[in-house]
This record gives sequence, structure tokens and C-alpha cells, in this order.
Amino acid sequence: MGLIWIAWAVSAALALGFLVQPVGTTAQLALSGMAGAGMVGLWLCCPKHGLPRTAFLALGSLVVVRYVYWRLSGTLPGLDDPVSFGLGLVLASAELYCVLILSLSLIINADPLARAPAPVPPEAELPAVDVLVPSYNEGSDILAVTLAAALNLDYPADKLTVWLLDDGGTDEKCAEADPAKAGAARARRAELQALCRDLGARYLTRARNANAKAGNLNNGLTASRAEIVLVLDADHAPFRSFLRETVGLFAGDPKLFLVQTPHVFLNPDPVERNLRTFAHMPSENEMFYAITQRGLDKWNGSFFCGSAALLRRAALEEVGGFSGITITEDCETALELHARGWTSAFVDKPLIAGLQPETFAAFIGQRARWCQGMFQILLLKNPLTKAGLQPIQRLAYLSSMAYWFFPLPRLIFMLAPLLHIFFDVKIFVSSIDEVLAFTATYVVANLMIQNYLYGRVRWPWISELYEYVQGVYLARSIVAVLISPRKPRFNVTAKGTVLETDQLSPLAWPFFAIFGALAAGCATAAWRYLYEPGVTSLMLVVGLWCLFNLVIAGVALGVVAERRLSERCPSLPVARFGRVSMGSLYFAVAVERVSSEGCTLRRFDGTPWPDDGGDRATLTLTPLPDGRVFAPFAIRACAEARGDTGRVVFAAMTPATYRALADLMYGDAAPLRAFLAGRHRHKSLLAGSLRFLAWGVTEPVRAFGQLARATSAARRAEPIADGVVESKAPAVILPPAESVRPIPVSATALTFDAVSHTVEAIPVPQKPVTVPEAPAVPEPVAGASIPPMTAEASQAVMRELLSEAPVANATGIVLDPALWKASVLALAAAEGIGADTAEVPVAQDPATVPEAKIRPAHRDPRMRGAAFRSAA
Repeated sequence: MGLIWIAWAVSAALALGFLVQPVGTTAQLALSGMAGAGMVGLWLCCPKHGLPRTAFLALGSLVVVRYVYWRLSGTLPGLDDPVSFGLGLVLASAELYCVLILSLSLIINADPLARAPAPVPPEAELPAVDVLVPSYNEGSDILAVTLAAALNLDYPADKLTVWLLDDGGTDEKCAEADPAKAGAARARRAELQALCRDLGARYLTRARNANAKAGNLNNGLTASRAEIVLVLDADHAPFRSFLRETVGLFAGDPKLFLVQTPHVFLNPDPVERNLRTFAHMPSENEMFYAITQRGLDKWNGSFFCGSAALLRRAALEEVGGFSGITITEDCETALELHARGWTSAFVDKPLIAGLQPETFAAFIGQRARWCQGMFQILLLKNPLTKAGLQPIQRLAYLSSMAYWFFPLPRLIFMLAPLLHIFFDVKIFVSSIDEVLAFTATYVVANLMIQNYLYGRVRWPWISELYEYVQGVYLARSIVAVLISPRKPRFNVTAKGTVLETDQLSPLAWPFFAIFGALAAGCATAAWRYLYEPGVTSLMLVVGLWCLFNLVIAGVALGVVAERRLSERCPSLPVARFGRVSMGSLYFAVAVERVSSEGCTLRRFDGTPWPDDGGDRATLTLTPLPDGRVFAPFAIRACAEARGDTGRVVFAAMTPATYRALADLMYGDAAPLRAFLAGRHRHKSLLAGSLRFLAWGVTEPVRAFGQLARATSAARRAEPIADGVVESKAPAVILPPAESVRPIPVSATALTFDAVSHTVEAIPVPQKPVTVPEAPAVPEPVAGASIPPMTAEASQAVMRELLSEAPVANATGIVLDPALWKASVLALAAAEGIGADTAEVPVAQDPATVPEAKIRPAHRDPRMRGAAFRSAA
């Protein structure tokens, strides 16, 4: 093995020496072209494993190394411009970070491990298992399903114990100073104790909420005794086969401390829901579990992810239980055990189904905790200096922790082009030929490597989107940890939120601001390149870079423009059969989807679903081949029937029906695996780029539409102040004289500049101000309509006010200028302009109305009508 590593090191040194030789743009373009052609040939004609896979990654790395050498040796600004040099160095550092992460990922994921199925020991040799379900504030309906699914596991009942570890009903919380909080904690404790008693689980709480989730799990370890511990989050319900497909690995390796399985979710995250991709695009976490965890597993670096994992009690006791120095107790515990020589395994099968945060705010809160926790480990227990780790394990942990530094480089890439566009800062020195030969080929090679490795589980540009939407807020999380590594505290992720309508996320405003800045940058770059003398082709390159960022920012607007939730409780595809009884009707059904709230049923006979199922309907499941029989469900039909398919809700749930529901949802993982496999279709670079570009056009329109509706609703919701008249008419029609009544006016009159759109407040003596009566007008002719005040009529009045010759408006009506001036002042007073109001009698003398000051015209007279209407 040592000779192999030496041979690799010598070959890498020779290749590096060749790649850093300076060449012209033509030679570089030819070299990159040949490398790209070789990559395409290997991709299309060879299997994606073994030597062809290694050759593909080597050719891509050749282009990357050439770009890095050119970037550091020929594109940094000179020292004679320290501002440009400093900012250019920051940009180059961000790019080097990306190259570092790419290099680490190639090492880790070059050949992911495809682990053989776990052996199934004889029943007599199976170890005892304690299932620990830590909870803090989750509702009893969620906990009931998880506990019931754990109790339904295909495992000997005398070797399985299920524990609910309740941190929401601790003695500390029951003794809160706030009576309401204390009462809620005591009620929660009593409710969950009864639930566990009825289901057959064990309830456990503790005195104080010390060390958050790690402390809660350690309290469970102290109370339990089994050799193996299964940790499940409160919303992570296991499939029946979980233990059969995992626990056998412990018998084959006495030093095995961990068997981790993927986290699979019933509901979409905010990105998937708002872009409507959940049904056909792989979820964000699938790249991590399907590729990265398998790559880590090859190097004994797969780590604990907090749930859906089995751990050996002896290993945990060796390190004092679950580690609680950081807020990511899972990865920290795995690091400690790997450093002591224990091993881990990853089983790439979906064996649980959980819930994701529904809102963008909750999503960011969850990712901020992950980000801060991984940085805490990096700072407090650096894997590069941790004693006991193998060199490859150090790189594996470094890859997982350094990844969370992405918010800072991502924001640098998003905002850097604006420095050159608006302030002419030369952050990047290059010609357009060099950009094509080096930068363009590097970007293409990078995209090809990513699509080759991850194309089945990650569409093009989706990584950039997730990094940007998280980076806007996670950047400050990084800074907070760097300032005080021990300060972050564990926060429970909010789940179960209901969105009744489309709405903007409360965290949306920075995304609108960045989108506006990038749009202004693109427009400025185009104008400067086309019309400003002396601007080089570098402005074109930076402008295209800014346009690419604008597309990402536009798609991100669609992420923060949240859509309503289509279902209150996420459902799961199933393949079960049963019989429905509705009064005198009996018919066989297939159960197609099921949630904790209800299920979707399809009649076997193809006849339409009954219009009125009544309140006494029941669903009885067909007994399973192993003879298991569960209690029937009391159901109520919904008004969502379509042909032979109907939606029913569960009328009442008992412990027996919760066990039946858990078996219905989690008895067979095959339908969920089929659903996930249907999303694992390779997305080409062209198809993925076009899809992303389409989002970049449509999603900003939807987001700005929601912003406009939200703004309009907020204005309508504002209370109308006393004395303010809200007018919704498009024009002002003066009332008859007899309808004029006393109105409140302020002790301030207005001077209106009809040309420059300015309004001045001029103090006047505190005395009654009167409004003249309007002269009598002829009775309207029957059937005739009174024309509203139009722009032409307003212009006619303004010409009169400015000593111009009066002209008739389009309707043939000529207004009295003095009367119009008095009416404008009356309207202003009626709309509440001014601070103090007093009701005064109406006077008959127009002279008592203060004259309006008219300043000289400074603008186009054609604007006077618009100005006058704006002020009126």
C-alpha cells in the first residue's frame, strides 16, 4: 500500500510540473478542448466506475489546475492599486476555497462504497435494542405515529423497548415561574404519560433541560440497558424492516459503533414546494446520503446524523455518552469515537420517513444550527489535529466541516461584479480571449465533473441556488461562531406550520434588495459597454457574470415567495387493500396514499365514490400474509371524490388505530423507494440549464406579484384617521351648494406649486376659515351624466391660474378659477392635511380663504395637469 501511495505522489508531482508551464491562449484552448473531448468520450462510451471513472476525473482536474495557475499568476491587480489588489485577493481566495472543496469531494467521492446487504442473524442471536425518541415540543399526534411505528418493528418483542424522552415536561419546566407555561408543561407530561401507557412505550423525563438533545439522550442511556440503541427524531417514523436490514452488521464487526441510514422526508422543503419540484427533482439531502455518505463509508468516515441510526452502547459509554460541547452532538460524537479506533457503516436504504421545515424561516433556522455546530467542531475539536484519526479520516471530516463555509464565498461571487460595474474596481485583470481559454473551459469542466458524479441526484445549478438562499443569512451565523465558538445554543426546528395562503417569507426583503442591485448592475454594465468611451471588453465579461447572478437571484425570489400548503399532513404512497363499510354499502378498495389525517382510496369495481358516506363508515385493512390483523378505522368521507377515487379522514384515533395507522404507512418501504427511484433520473447540463433559466424569468414575476398584493393588503389594512376622507373615485366632482357643510381645517394653509410638484406649509393666524358656497348649477337633464374632472379640464384651470388664456375642456365646461382654488383648499382640509383641526361655520365671503402662492414655472407646462392631480 505504501508503494502505491508513493507512485501516486510521484505521478501527481510530474503532472503538476507539466500543468504549470506557461502557454498562450490558443494552446490553452486546444489543451482544454482535447481534455473536454476525452471526458465526453469516457462519459458516453465507458462505465462510470473503475479506470474510466478515474480517467474522467483526471482529465477534468487537468483543466482545473491550469485555471488555478493562470488565475494566481496572471489575473490579480497590481500592488500599485492597493484597493483593487485587496478586493481582487478576496475574490481569488473565494475561488481557491471552491477548488479546495472540489478537490476534497473528488478524493472522498471518487469511488463510493456499495455495501452488501446486512446479514440477518438467527432470532436467538439478535441483540436487545432500546429505541430512544427524544422530544421537546412536538404534538402528541406526531409522537403517537412515531412511537407506534417503533413498536411495530419486525423484531422480537422481548428484545425491543421503546422510550419517549420528553424534554418538554421536565421538572424544570413544570416549575416555571410563568403559571401558563408551568401548566402547559404539566399537561403535556400527563398527556404523554397516558399515550405511552396506552401504546406500550415507556415515558421518561428528567429534572433539568441541561445540554439540550445530547443531555436528553444521555438521560435515556442511563435508564435503558440494551446493547444497541436506535435513535429516532420525534417526527422520524421507522419502516417495519428497519432493524432486520441493519442490526446484523454489528455481529460482523465488534468495533462497529454506528450504522447510519438516510433521512427521507414526506414533505418538500421550501425550495421544492415553492418551485414545485418535489415530485420529479431529487431532494437536496439525497446527494449527501446517496453519494457523499457512501464515499465517507469507504474511508471509515461515515458519521452520525442525529437520527435513523443504530449505536453500540459500549462505544458510547467509552466516551461518556453523547457529546454535548457543540450544538451538533451527532457529528461530534462520531468524531470522538472514530478517534478512538471505532468504525462506522452506512446503509443506503430509506428506512425512515420524517418531516422537513415547511417555511423558509424554519429552514434557515435549521441550517444555521447545522452550520454553527460544524464550525464549532472545526474550531474546538479540529480534525486536522485530533489525535487518533487516520489521514483520510481527517480529510473526510474536514470536507464535511469546511463545506459550511460556503455562505461567504457565495455572497462574494454574487456581489463582486458590482464593484467593477459601479466603482470601476479592477478585481480581475484579463482579456476576453483569456476568459474564453481559461475561465470558460474551467466552468465547463467543473460542471461536467459535478454532473458526472451527482447528475442522478442533483440537477444543474441547484447547488448554487441552495447555497445562495442559505448564504444570505448563514454568513452572520459563521461570524457569530468565529467571535464566540461556545456561544451558540441548540434550537429545535419548527415543524408542522400551516400556510393557508400564498405569502412572502418574513426573510424575503434582502433577496429583493440584492435582485434590484444586480438588475441595476446589468443595466449599468450594458450602458457603459455600449456608450461609454474607453470601456474595455472586461465590462462585457463582468456584465455577463452579473447577469448569471441575476438569474440565480431571480430563482431565489421564487423560493421566498411561499406557496400555500396543499395538505395539512404529508402523505405517503402505499400499496395496501381493504374493505369500506358505509351504511348498507360494502366495497373493496385499494389504499393509494395515507397520512396521519386520512387516506386516498380507489374502488375496485370502478363505480363512482358515494356522494354521502355518513358518519358511520369504517375501513378494514386486508390481513397481511404473516397473519397480522389490525383494528378498523372509523372514517368520514370528504367532498374530494373524483370518479372511483375518494378521500377519507380518520374520525377518531385510539392506541389500537395508531398501531394500525403506523403499519399502514410504514409497514412496507417499497412504495417510497419506488417514488425516490422515479426522481433519480439523470438531468443533462442543457436540460437543467434551460429549466433553471426558465425559473429565472418566471419566478421574479410571481414574487413581485406577491409583493404587490402584500403591499396593497397592508395599505387597505391601515386604519383611517378621524377626519380623513378616503376617496376611491378616479376624479373629483364638486357637490351642490346645499350639500356643503362645515369642515375641519388646520391652522396651516397650503401653497401648491403646480409645476414642480412641491407643497409648502405657510403659517396663518388662528381664525375661522370658511369655504364659499358653490354657485347654483342648473338641474341636470334626465338621463345626462355629469362628466368627471379630466386632465384637459385641469390644464384649463391651471392656464387660468397662470394668467394664460382660458380654454374650454374636452367636455365643453369652463370652471370658475376662484371657485376651483377655494375647493382645492377645502379638499385638502377635508383630507386632514395639517396638525390641528377645528370645525368652523361656512362663510359666504371667498376673500377669507387664503390665496395660494404660485411660484414661477420651471418645467414643461405639459406636466402641469399631472402635477395638479397628484397634489389634489
